Amino acid sequence: MSEKNKHGGFPLGRPGEKAKNFKGTVIRLSRYLRPQLGNLIAVGIFAVFSTTFMVLGPRIAGDAINQITDGFIAKSIVNGIAKAQPELKKTVRAYDDALASAVKKADEAAERQFNATLAARRQKAYAEAIAKADAAAEQEFADAASAQRQAALAKVKRQAEAAAKAAVDARFTQMAPGVPVSAYPTIPGYGDALQAAYAQADAQANAAVADEFAKRQAAMTTKLAQAKVEAEKAAKNTVDSAFAQQQAAMAAKLASAKAAAEKTAKAAVTKAFLQKMNVTQAQFDTVRSLAALPAITSVADYGKRSDIARSFVNGIKKLPASLTAGNSALKSSDVQISNVSGATLAKYVTTIRKNGGKMQFDAIAKTLLSLLAIYLLSSLFTFAMQFIMSTVAQGVVYELRRDLDGKLSRLPLRYYDSHSNGEILSRMTNDIDTISGTLQQSLTQLITALLQMIGYIIMMLTISPLLTLIVLTTMPLYIAVTLFIAKNSQKFYTAQQKHLGDISGHTEEMFTGHRIVKAFGQEQNSVKTFEAINGDLYRASWKAQFLSGVMFPVMNFISNVGYVLICVVGGIFVTKTWLNIGDITAFITYSRSFSQPIVQTANIANVIQSTVACAERVFEVLDEEEEIPDSPDAIALTQPRGDIVFDHVKFSYKKSEPLIENMNLSIRKGDTVAIVGPTGAGKTTLVNLLLRFYEILGGSITFDGVDLRRLKRGSLRRMFGMVLQDTWLFNGSIEDNIRYGRMDATHQEIVQAAKAAYADHFIRSLPDGYNTVLNEEASNISQGQKQLLTIARAILADPTVLILDEATSSVDTRTEVLIQNAMSVLMRGRTNFVIAHRLSTIRNAKTILVMNCGSIIEKGSHRELMEKNGFYADLYNSQFAGPAQEDRVG
Repeated sequence: MSEKNKHGGFPLGRPGEKAKNFKGTVIRLSRYLRPQLGNLIAVGIFAVFSTTFMVLGPRIAGDAINQITDGFIAKSIVNGIAKAQPELKKTVRAYDDALASAVKKADEAAERQFNATLAARRQKAYAEAIAKADAAAEQEFADAASAQRQAALAKVKRQAEAAAKAAVDARFTQMAPGVPVSAYPTIPGYGDALQAAYAQADAQANAAVADEFAKRQAAMTTKLAQAKVEAEKAAKNTVDSAFAQQQAAMAAKLASAKAAAEKTAKAAVTKAFLQKMNVTQAQFDTVRSLAALPAITSVADYGKRSDIARSFVNGIKKLPASLTAGNSALKSSDVQISNVSGATLAKYVTTIRKNGGKMQFDAIAKTLLSLLAIYLLSSLFTFAMQFIMSTVAQGVVYELRRDLDGKLSRLPLRYYDSHSNGEILSRMTNDIDTISGTLQQSLTQLITALLQMIGYIIMMLTISPLLTLIVLTTMPLYIAVTLFIAKNSQKFYTAQQKHLGDISGHTEEMFTGHRIVKAFGQEQNSVKTFEAINGDLYRASWKAQFLSGVMFPVMNFISNVGYVLICVVGGIFVTKTWLNIGDITAFITYSRSFSQPIVQTANIANVIQSTVACAERVFEVLDEEEEIPDSPDAIALTQPRGDIVFDHVKFSYKKSEPLIENMNLSIRKGDTVAIVGPTGAGKTTLVNLLLRFYEILGGSITFDGVDLRRLKRGSLRRMFGMVLQDTWLFNGSIEDNIRYGRMDATHQEIVQAAKAAYADHFIRSLPDGYNTVLNEEASNISQGQKQLLTIARAILADPTVLILDEATSSVDTRTEVLIQNAMSVLMRGRTNFVIAHRLSTIRNAKTILVMNCGSIIEKGSHRELMEKNGFYADLYNSQFAGPAQEDRVG
């Protein structure tokens, strides 16, 4: 396993452990946020505005739906009234027509009956009067005829009797002439004769009169008929006159009869009509009043339209449900007018007053434009929030990186020796990037999630407290499920990160050392190790992803349960007109969105926990003990010579394991000191003490007679030049890498240094020459060429003291000879320390220090040490037995 995986620096950037001191780390991290307090306040304000506008969106969309719905219903009400009014008028007109027809018929019947009665009475009066007139005429005619007959008879009788008497007298004159006529009565027989004559005269007179009247009978009958006609006419005139005198009384009787007939007819028609319509008289009066309202579409004044609508709907509500449901005249094709409640009616009446029962397309367009503006503002505020938060995050990360970089520059070498490069890089890059990502994304998400939850609750309360209570009853389930899944998935995410680090480390090691793996035939073992780690990663990842994947279905299930309850209750509210369709639509949107910030908050809580762990790892570095700072009176040598003295120096990496007990060494300017010894003998330690990478525990080291502890570290280290066995080149051009030894060097000086290091030839053979760019690992040149560049860099630096740590170990023998010739010129007049394992490279050194276990056990030139036949001779002979024998002989 690689070191970076041991310490939690994973490729994905998030450590697998929790912060040990969460509160303290958060407080400490917050100090980096203090300079950004103004920006954070601005972020909070923008977050409030952004969330407010975003939360208002569904509400405004619901208002738009309400406007559409209200406009549609208001229009439907107006259209329904407009459709119902003609039908109602038709119904009332049918009733009135039926009533008028019945009244007319009743009047006609009453008048007929009255006229018939009157005619009968008149005829009766006529008959009686005619009978009386005929009787009177007949009587009068009979009396006149009788009188005439008597007069005629009397006259005829007188004449007949006179003639009879004259005849009798004549006869008696004859018989008794001379007797005075006056004496005839005394004549016997005269009387009888006269009586008989009279009788015969009477009979003849009667017969003559009878005969005469018999002849006059037709004329008399005609005259009688004429008399009757005149009498009847007079009688009728009398009757008519009598009836004319009774006209007013008869008209009153006729009117009374008609009124009675009309009342009866009206009652019968009304009863039949009400039974047919199944309404009461009062309800029908309501129908009549509704029909009497002005046609709503013909009224241009929207206020009067709304009054008509109110009166119409209020009137309709007084009618029975059977009438409104079954009669198309009393219902709209779109809206059941009778079901409109009082509050809803007031709202729709207000809507009609505003738009006259037309769709408010202009108002809807304004609402939609407002919605668009709100979403744009929300996006702008979100953009501003993210922009400012980027400044905050990068400002904090900038400060952290700067502090960490400054801290790393002040840390002693022992820290780097005890920590792997991967771990340090992980803290500098992955951990700080995690903090940056959390500040950039998670912090704003946390703020917006909390604001969204508050905003959703407030908006839901404004719509319906009861429905909000239903939603809030599901909140404990959300929280419980989230906490349970997050708690159980965290350990699997931790294991996933750990195994991911393991597999990354194993892969890096295997591919870096693939030649060694192949050389030793360890491919199968490498594959088995990879499969084992990969299997662990698979199981941990599967469990983590499964639990995370379970969260959303469970959340959706809880949300759907609440959704069903809201739909049922909300549907009831809509049918009761307690809520509008737009309100319930907006509420459903809020309820569906309510679970999202809860899940976000839970996820962010895990992210923040891991982020705090990252911050703690960074703060661990910042809390490390630094190098002992330069003393206030520290000096810098302006003209260093290179005289170095070790005086009873003591040093150990661990107090329990002493390394250098009592080192004494004096080196003069121009001396070349070679340091040899087995691994762990203290050779590199000696150089570390010279450069004050470590502080000595006892004695002193002086440079030109000045204790190193009185010299400024920067000036001290600038007096040293180093060429190490492990080459270090950075990503840049070859010229820039050489110039690193002296930043103000010219191109010509760089070329001279490269020539001195025998690197100029191969540099010029590259396609871009000195401008050739080295990649990150400088793998586009050979190891020997890398070494030549580091030597050229040291030559360019022109230091007072030169340290060569196996500087020619990576070049071929011929190049080594040439480099040593160049270095002999470079080393002239300087103090030189040469650390070497290849002892052939230090045979010409003036002084060779042989170290073992931290002490100088032998000292002298090559020849002197070989003559001693001691530890150095054994080392040398182990490498070059042949040459050693020659040296011993020489």
